[in-house]
Amino acid sequence: MIATLTWNPSLDYVVTVHGFRQGRTNRTEEEQIFPGGKGINVSLVLKQLGVESIPLGFAAGFTGEEIVRLTRKLGLSPEFITVPGGYSRINVKWKNQDGTELNGVGPVIGEAQKMQLYEKLDRLKAGDVLVLAGSVSRGVTENGYGDIMGRLEGRGIRFVVDASGDLLRRTLAFHPFLIKPNHHELGELFGAEISTVEQAAYYGEKLRKEGAQNVLISMGSQGAVLVDEYGGKRHQKAPEGTLVSAVGSGDSMVAGFLAGWMERGSYEWALALGTAAGSATAFSEGLAERAMIVETCERLEHQVLLEP
Repeated sequence: MIATLTWNPSLDYVVTVHGFRQGRTNRTEEEQIFPGGKGINVSLVLKQLGVESIPLGFAAGFTGEEIVRLTRKLGLSPEFITVPGGYSRINVKWKNQDGTELNGVGPVIGEAQKMQLYEKLDRLKAGDVLVLAGSVSRGVTENGYGDIMGRLEGRGIRFVVDASGDLLRRTLAFHPFLIKPNHHELGELFGAEISTVEQAAYYGEKLRKEGAQNVLISMGSQGAVLVDEYGGKRHQKAPEGTLVSAVGSGDSMVAGFLAGWMERGSYEWALALGTAAGSATAFSEGLAERAMIVETCERLEHQVLLEP
């Protein structure tokens, strides 16, 4: 079983506004509403690839109810915990304003809701996968993921962490199966600027030595670099294509990597399918569908083995 956790899901309100004027009334020309959150995105792309998962998270107020409804409408079976106060956040995204966003803050998660989450996580068993993705909610410390992994340590559960900064670094002591920083997040961890695949592999190896089993680094148009548990280093170049939106591409890469690894137990194939899924979403309106991922995968070039 795969479970994905989104601490702070959202309603993503995506709008197109032409001729925006500050201080004036502006009207949208197009608008869409989606359930948002990195864990939800991972579950949606996994479903496109034929892999079922259970999205976990928290829902507050009428916005939380709508997140759950839309997630079910998309074919998932969320097990969200109801937060008695506040509202799940709304993120406003200007589609034609260079990625401009206005993100809500979301509700405060109390101790009672945390215990409800822990009870659900206690059902996981050896061989299951838990994806911990994105930032944590108000009321949760920067050790939120570490607390979860410490509680489940020793049960044979594979942890996947897609986070940044201290939230990510504090999970390394628990030897996550996979971590997926992008090259900017990787650089921030070491106070370095990372612009080449060789630099990404070098610092990825440092994270492996700090405790991660596998380090997958997304690098935008340069594709992805994988430092695997055996110290092997691979670079998968992304195929050429027209960038539509990078939103969700990292989440799609995580889903593709997991689906590929579960299908064949091969890191080479996992890296290829992960890169294809991430690229396919970057070339799509919204998250990529299966046909786009398959077509993108067919256009990938051969992987390059990097020197250790």
